[in-house]
Amino acid sequence: MDDQERTAEGKTPLSISVIMPVYNGTEFIQQSLPPLVAMRERGEVLEVIVVDDSSSDDTPDVARRLGAEVMPSGGRLGPGAARNVAAGESKGDILWFIDADVIVHDDAAKVLLKGFAEPGVVGVFGSYDDKPPAQNFLSQYKNLVHHYYHQRARREASTFWSGCGAVRKAPFLRQGGFDVEMFNRPSIEDIELGYRLLEKEGKLLLLTDLQCTHLKEWRFVNLIHTEVFCRAIPWARLMLSRGGLDNDLNVGVRERVKAVLAALLVLTALLALGGVLSWVYPVLAVVLVVYANQDILRLFYRRKGFRFALKGLLFHQLYYLYSASAFAWALIESKLGKKLA
Repeated sequence: MDDQERTAEGKTPLSISVIMPVYNGTEFIQQSLPPLVAMRERGEVLEVIVVDDSSSDDTPDVARRLGAEVMPSGGRLGPGAARNVAAGESKGDILWFIDADVIVHDDAAKVLLKGFAEPGVVGVFGSYDDKPPAQNFLSQYKNLVHHYYHQRARREASTFWSGCGAVRKAPFLRQGGFDVEMFNRPSIEDIELGYRLLEKEGKLLLLTDLQCTHLKEWRFVNLIHTEVFCRAIPWARLMLSRGGLDNDLNVGVRERVKAVLAALLVLTALLALGGVLSWVYPVLAVVLVVYANQDILRLFYRRKGFRFALKGLLFHQLYYLYSASAFAWALIESKLGKKLA
């Protein structure tokens, strides 16, 4: 009898093992570990495991001082493999994966368990909140966009997120955990795991009230590299290999329409600059873009004011352009039958 069956009968409450992979994360874990250790002290989680991925700083010592159990990964393996190592040694029925730069809200464990109480649920995940501490534009923008998409996505999710996501241990182990052969560096190993869990194990839920604060400070180069080469292109390849795009989160039909509008805006502006079109057309494209993006524009304005909202809307059009380009790249690869990079 697995943990889901035992809980359904009311005989044994589910226990939670927190798993946090870390590499040189002293600054982050001093903020992210205390709330988790407090949950353990309150009896809300069974254990808090920090998997040290061969840090060169004092991360292991700091984690121990903060009250976490520290487990070596056995080499510089990356977060996916580090999670797999801890999963096999954990004691809980539920594996709650949390990134080192994520501070969960105080009610997170309770919210998580409510999700697992529903029939057929094999995993749950949440979202970043709308109050990131890093104040530079790209950090605020990226965090708010993540919050926006996760807060508006379907509750019955089409995939999984390991930044703050939990899965039942038995199905996780049956599926072999994160695929670190396909993804040998941090990428979309959580998304791919979600597809396998959905196909073979049960439902995944996106819980909008399971929220956390993201500490990462984004800069232009690492944002674009991560977005394009670690997320967009691998995800596009994976979706194409499965037969087509999902209709959820930032790849839904409405998002595809917005990507077309972003391209239309750029094209009409270039043609107007070249004297081929009247400036009426770019103006109309701007109106369409503002109308189509009014919800996220309101979020930007509510949190950061008019100037940020305008800047955020403009950068979001760049996001649509490089995301669409990544999909086009993956589509060309699929037609050619080989990877181009």
